[in-house]
Amino acid sequence: MQEARRIFHAGGCQCGAVRYHLLAEIIKPSVCHCRMCQKAFGGYFAPLGSVRRSDIAWVRGAPATFRSSTLVQRGFCAACGTPLTYDYLEVDEIAVSLGSLDDPAAVPPVIEYGLEGRMPWFSRLGHLPACVTEDDMPEGAMERLVSFQHPDHDTARWPAAPESAS
Repeated sequence: MQEARRIFHAGGCQCGAVRYHLLAEIIKPSVCHCRMCQKAFGGYFAPLGSVRRSDIAWVRGAPATFRSSTLVQRGFCAACGTPLTYDYLEVDEIAVSLGSLDDPAAVPPVIEYGLEGRMPWFSRLGHLPACVTEDDMPEGAMERLVSFQHPDHDTARWPAAPESAS
């Protein structure tokens, strides 16, 4: 009988179709500013952290993949598009998107990569005016809001968002 392994982190996509467990602590959590990561994440950088391939368990669904270069394959949810993995095929590690973790605050980055692509104004972000989401919504919108995002924890089943009426 195989012994159960400790789950260090869990995560998944926005719609809940793909879920994973990490069976080891994350190695070198980082942000990558390179142009390829910017496009893959649709953002100014990609937050990533690695584990050995044997330390990731897909517990619901599996990511679809896109071969972004001769060396890298990227995993994402085919249903909602959430970026999930960065798989450098020549090493025995796979990186997960830190934003897909159930508790992303638990894994702060310790290094930055791809500095050639870092936005020149990035260091000023902490000095911009700021507000919480609710303060930027129209009057009464928060009371009408119904989220279709999967909760940040494992569930046996999660209902899909209703189909668009278009």
